[in-house]
Amino acid sequence: MFGTSGVRGPVGETVTADLALDVGRAVAADADRVVVGRDARDSGRALVDALAAGLVECGTDVVDLGVAATPTVARAVAGEDADAGVVVTASHNPPADNGIKLWTRSGQAFDADRRATVESRIEEGKFAFAAWDGHGVRREGADADARHRAALVDAGERAVAETGSTFGDLSVVVDLGNGTGRVTADALHELGADVATLNAQRDGRFPGRPSEPTAETCRGLCAHVAATDADLGIAHDGDADRMMAVAGDGEFVPGDLLLALFARREAGAGDEVAAPVDTSLAVDDALAEVGASVTRTRVGDVYVAERTREEGVVFGGEPSGAWIFPEQTLCPDGPLAAVTLAAMAAAEPVADRLATVDSHPIRRASVEVADKAAVMERVAERLTAEYADTSTLDGVRVELDEGWFLVRASGTQPLVRLTAEARGPELADDILSEARSVLEEAVGAVEQSE
Repeated sequence: MFGTSGVRGPVGETVTADLALDVGRAVAADADRVVVGRDARDSGRALVDALAAGLVECGTDVVDLGVAATPTVARAVAGEDADAGVVVTASHNPPADNGIKLWTRSGQAFDADRRATVESRIEEGKFAFAAWDGHGVRREGADADARHRAALVDAGERAVAETGSTFGDLSVVVDLGNGTGRVTADALHELGADVATLNAQRDGRFPGRPSEPTAETCRGLCAHVAATDADLGIAHDGDADRMMAVAGDGEFVPGDLLLALFARREAGAGDEVAAPVDTSLAVDDALAEVGASVTRTRVGDVYVAERTREEGVVFGGEPSGAWIFPEQTLCPDGPLAAVTLAAMAAAEPVADRLATVDSHPIRRASVEVADKAAVMERVAERLTAEYADTSTLDGVRVELDEGWFLVRASGTQPLVRLTAEARGPELADDILSEARSVLEEAVGAVEQSE
């Protein structure tokens, strides 16, 4: 039921008011007070009401923040002295979807054990209903947006103070994608930047562009930054836990390179940066320059966040746009990443910073597979036997002299994904072909055995 980012899927099928009601009942077993919020999707109105009803009827008080960014809600758990937070959102998914994300007091998403506990309570229908006179109280939350904005402003002021720069001469375009990330624009304005917005009207149909910020969906932002001579473009997804960027020359910044920039800023000699197994060698190379290194995790921001709790791990990120600054919060905070990058741009243009990062050609492909588990079992058997340096942390990653490849089952679709990277384009093509051959052989063997 619950993936690493909670439950997510089509409204009326995977995600229903019945499910939201039961999630509320299940979460209530460990919580006296819970903060709730939702993204701009209209379907969230009914889902939040059902969720709150489940919490209240089991004796838990509810602080309702209404429509709010996911990191705003996650930060508000501690701010409201609550025990958990729940956000009704499908994040960067299409408008027809919705979902439910669960957050701890530390701002970290529920880990696998806590997700499993909630899921088992729902499957078994084991809920502790309150007596008729013991129901919880639902009230509106106050000042969560203001507290988040104040934290962003404080982080921005400290960031520019480190370099002696200022936001006063910085021009930033913030593409909110019709989502909930307005706090980014507000904080940057308060910091003194010249701020323009795109797709700023909250609308869960996402009419301005698809919710996920990618090079393809952010073409309008790229064109606007280039045409207006802005210094930086910022793009959020529907619930603003993700942040991607456009340099002042109008070029979209690939997620791996953005991760390298953040990692090099946050880490020093002996430090580690948490990143998933599909992260580029560009991050390793950038960290090696400052004496730091990468510690790899499974794909999913919850796994990255868990790793940042370990000693010596100072930052975590995913190339898809989730950035975790553990000294401030364990939630992927797109607005915090935006303010941090803006402070970096105020000191030195992003394009100039990118010019100092070595990039390598990455090849990606996906193969539709009926039985992912059986196929991946055969893939793992062959690759671990054939190659000396392999990791089965998440799929199978094979390290080669001049590159690497990863064969990994999708967590949400009937696909096995292939990623290959090398220090030259032809070699990257060859490595991807090698990985594809291994996968196709495994698929054929599984089909013959059925």
